[in-house]
Amino acid sequence: MSDKLLDIPVKRADGHETTLSDYRGEVILVVNVASKCGLTVQYEGLEKLYEDKRDRGFVIAAFPANDFKGQEPGTDDEIVAFCTSTYDVKFPIFSKISVKGEEKHPLFRQLTAAAPEAIGEGPMRDRLNGHGIETGDKGEVLWNFEKFLIGRDGKVAARFAPDVTADDQRFLAVVDRELAKAN
Repeated sequence: MSDKLLDIPVKRADGHETTLSDYRGEVILVVNVASKCGLTVQYEGLEKLYEDKRDRGFVIAAFPANDFKGQEPGTDDEIVAFCTSTYDVKFPIFSKISVKGEEKHPLFRQLTAAAPEAIGEGPMRDRLNGHGIETGDKGEVLWNFEKFLIGRDGKVAARFAPDVTADDQRFLAVVDRELAKAN
């Protein structure tokens, strides 16, 4: 499965067809993002994390998705412009995809199958349900900013709930553990 995961075709925001195999041997954080979400401020922490750890072989792969209350309505160009001008994002941003339901991108099909449960799951789901928002199956991506950490071996090392931020100690411990592993 590890090679298959990294070899799934994806598209960069500039339209260039590629795969995550460009980052083989690195620790990859795949996160579904949105520009008009209460969690959008997480871009700031994610960029700081990327700046702090990229020299150790860490990369963030951001996948915009408009699956949750239309919170990512922009085009790929608009999304990149927003991310770079508002949060000075330097990590790779990919083309907008779907991360749940019938239209779920194959990458997210593999990620959710490999890691059906998220660390930190619960509080966000309860808040969404409290607002009358249907959260679907536990195995599905819950909301924007769900995070999947792929280790240097190309396998999913962990999955984190959307409200687990880049400075959460549970998250950082797993990132650092994976970065410490030999290539």
